[in-house]
Amino acid sequence: MTIEIKSMGYVRVASTDLDRWRTFAGKVLGLAEGRGPNADHQYWRIDQVSARLVIFPADVDRLDCVGWEVADHRALQEAREHLQKAGLDFEEGTRAELDERRVQELVRFRDPFDNVFELFHGITYERRPAVTPYGATFVTGDQGMGHVVVPVTDDVEALRFYADVLGFRLRDSMSMPGEFVGKEPGSKIWLRFLGVNPRHHSLAFLPMPNPAKCVHIMLEVDRLDDVGRALERVRKHGAPLSATLGRHMNDEMISFYVRSPGGFDVEFGTDGLTVDDTRWVARESTAVSYWGHDFGAGSQ
Repeated sequence: MTIEIKSMGYVRVASTDLDRWRTFAGKVLGLAEGRGPNADHQYWRIDQVSARLVIFPADVDRLDCVGWEVADHRALQEAREHLQKAGLDFEEGTRAELDERRVQELVRFRDPFDNVFELFHGITYERRPAVTPYGATFVTGDQGMGHVVVPVTDDVEALRFYADVLGFRLRDSMSMPGEFVGKEPGSKIWLRFLGVNPRHHSLAFLPMPNPAKCVHIMLEVDRLDDVGRALERVRKHGAPLSATLGRHMNDEMISFYVRSPGGFDVEFGTDGLTVDDTRWVARESTAVSYWGHDFGAGSQ
């Protein structure tokens, strides 16, 4: 038995500057503003789900948690049992937390690297469609919100935990020189890309510390023109570009990266690869991208 995660459901971010996030989420990324129970929180929509991205005031800037959706009460109860058998401590969501996230049940736990995850079911969706300010349509549905890349300290243990405990499936890998994280010359560290639905990957990890508790999150739109328009808005509003437009090898996403007020990047892209698990074979890519994605040029 393993946990059957369906998709990445939501992201919650702690922030010291909600005004910057309002500009970034609304005017740069072009998300639709939603509503929620706390007047001092920001609730952002990209589809019918009531809120995919929530920003709340804090004394730090970082990713607070990622919510992973399971099918129903039975699936969440099986997840509880699986976490217990794995020796993993978890806590139940309080009434206030359920109301804030607008879900029926949730459990919260930390992975071995202090990343906070929530498993939930029964999230609300709205009668009115999300009308984004610049007319973009985001790719969600059974692929979920997008993907997230989290920092870890041990790539071997990370793969074991995410695959064996949480039920993610390995989709692709990429190696980097171990010297990047202080390991001996000639050694390798591994980036792993894992999925749970047709999206090529919903979770990936990088064995490198990150004070923002997140390397990047990815949002996908259905048209290349909307990526181009978002890139123009990055320049208009002076948001820090982290990587130029490019096309990844593993998931074939055409995207750029921009630094968020949370200290992590947001990848904004289109044309991502979808996967049929009955036919997919995990491979190792030899480069980040076919073209573009110049991370050095992005900071110039």
